[in-house]
Amino acid sequence: MTRTRAYRELLVWQKAVELVPIVYELTRQFPTFEQFSLTSQVQRAVVSVPANIAEGQAREAPRPFANHLGIARGSLAELDTLLYIAASLGYLRETDLNRVNASIVEIRKLLQGLIRKLTVTSPVISLPSAHN
Repeated sequence: MTRTRAYRELLVWQKAVELVPIVYELTRQFPTFEQFSLTSQVQRAVVSVPANIAEGQAREAPRPFANHLGIARGSLAELDTLLYIAASLGYLRETDLNRVNASIVEIRKLLQGLIRKLTVTSPVISLPSAHN
């Protein structure tokens, strides 16, 4: 395998890290009774994205890296769903949801592109395809 750049150099990791404080700020608007449920789930999901990108890249092999990118993509979908639920409960304004959604879509595309690149390098990898 051609060595992939260090995870901190990956644009997808940088974008995922930039999303963390934005989402944490948004969860401050959630009611206090959600602190140990929805708020915690949202925060864990957003942190999981860059963490899995870093962990996968550190394994230095295409197959485990692509697997961890798939997990990051799953966490991103979880985040998207949880924020949608929070908005439907009235905890987020639509403008805030739309702003975060734009970042989620961008990160999803970057993840998918990197997964595609890794699977071309090592075609035995078979990950479910993402929609969008």
